[in-house]
Amino acid sequence: MYAPERQQEILRLARDGGRVDVVSLAEEFQVTAETIRRDLKALDRAGLLRRVHGGAIPAGRLDFEPDLAERETTAADEKDRIARAALAELPADGTVILDAGSTLARLAAALPPETALTVVTHSLPVAARLADHPGIQLHLVGGRVRHRTRAAVDAWALRAYGEIRADVAFVAANGFSVEHGLTTPDLAEAAVKRAAVAAARRVVLLADSSKHGREHFARFGDLGDVDLLITDSGLSPEDTAALADGGTEVVRA
Repeated sequence: MYAPERQQEILRLARDGGRVDVVSLAEEFQVTAETIRRDLKALDRAGLLRRVHGGAIPAGRLDFEPDLAERETTAADEKDRIARAALAELPADGTVILDAGSTLARLAAALPPETALTVVTHSLPVAARLADHPGIQLHLVGGRVRHRTRAAVDAWALRAYGEIRADVAFVAANGFSVEHGLTTPDLAEAAVKRAAVAAARRVVLLADSSKHGREHFARFGDLGDVDLLITDSGLSPEDTAALADGGTEVVRA
């Protein structure tokens, strides 16, 4: 079977089943896992599939949201580099907001012991990583906790962010682009992200390059709301230039 034929069959399987995984496809087509990954990459670039950890889903599912365990293992090296680069954006003293997200949890874990900051977060994983940090004054925003992201949402969380002013907000997004701005699958989570952005003097977006060009159901801001994007080297020079032309500084870690 030629590659285009195999890719067409992979696309059919994904549309019929809602998802395909690398291991099963490799067994079915009697090829290596690396060959399947190349097929999925080609279909992703064509906009026909969206790659996720271990496989792919049909493109166009704007409400798809991977669970926390899947987020932790997806683009792990890139997220580690982004988190380390974000350390340079911490104020010497003051208050920061840490949004929910696997990259933000990595940033929390990477804070040096000598860091002395006030941190506000609505993310349980972020709070758990900072609860014993000797230099952090931790404020945990309350609300209904979404099981998929372990993030507090709804009126309590919105009210808390409406009552503070932070030096820097470090935020995450499931998708970002010049055309569609900052998006995430859930409306309640988008509302809290929007409130966190509004509560800070400076906004730093932490997002790996796979999220560039992605569009999800709930929009919570424009790229013009972002002062700095920290991403990885997978973002092409052309895309980096387009984002910079829109007024967003970009650092590729």
